[in-house]
Amino acid sequence: MLLLLEIIPYVTIFLFGIVVGSFLNVCIYRLPKQESIVKVPSHCMSCGAQLRWYDLVPLFSWLILRGRCRRCKAAISIQYPLIEGLNGILWVFVFIVNGMNGMSLVYCFMTSALLTLSVIDWRTFEIPFGINVFLGILGLVAVVLDKEEWLSHIIGAVCVSVFLLLLYVLTQGRAIGGGDIKLMAACGLLIGWQRIILAFLLGCILGSIIHIIRMKVRGEGHILAMGPYLAAGVFLAALFGQEWITWYLSLLGI
Repeated sequence: MLLLLEIIPYVTIFLFGIVVGSFLNVCIYRLPKQESIVKVPSHCMSCGAQLRWYDLVPLFSWLILRGRCRRCKAAISIQYPLIEGLNGILWVFVFIVNGMNGMSLVYCFMTSALLTLSVIDWRTFEIPFGINVFLGILGLVAVVLDKEEWLSHIIGAVCVSVFLLLLYVLTQGRAIGGGDIKLMAACGLLIGWQRIILAFLLGCILGSIIHIIRMKVRGEGHILAMGPYLAAGVFLAALFGQEWITWYLSLLGI
């Protein structure tokens, strides 16, 4: 019974996570096309048929329909259950690592936004402005929840983003994109200056290693979407950054 009571909160978090994940799929498909994510009803991407509520149950509808439209039988992208399931798993992971508190909820919404912009940027090389605005709002909430460290959050908003802005100006936009600058500003406000610097370093390392592998294996060009790698860096730094920074400083005897 005790084990069941411990599991129930995480099951609930997972269910909320997959519901939000279903909305993320809408954002991933519609934001690059500048379509409304609220007014236009959910519909089949092939025949345009409006979907009923029982066709929109996260994870389960795709499985029951065997990945095909109820009307035209066209294949439904596996992206739908993957994003829904991944978002649910990541939400549970955030609460396990960070504990049952208000900041964990902020980090969950941050994770969902990072997941959405990663897929969009990977496909289009653009980060929607609205997602960065949403992350900025989460940053303001984080300042309120962590008001004792408010200055760290404020410095975080500028310490990496200003450097990237200078890089953008000096290279005339060839080295970094404007969306990446806004992303680092919003996320810096959210997680503070120490962790945003770590996030940027992690993102650069991940981007360099993975893209070099992709260039060798798949013949990719030199241009890469930095958003997914920066997002991964922010996620890791938010959850583990303080421990990693403390460990590193201890090695230096600081």
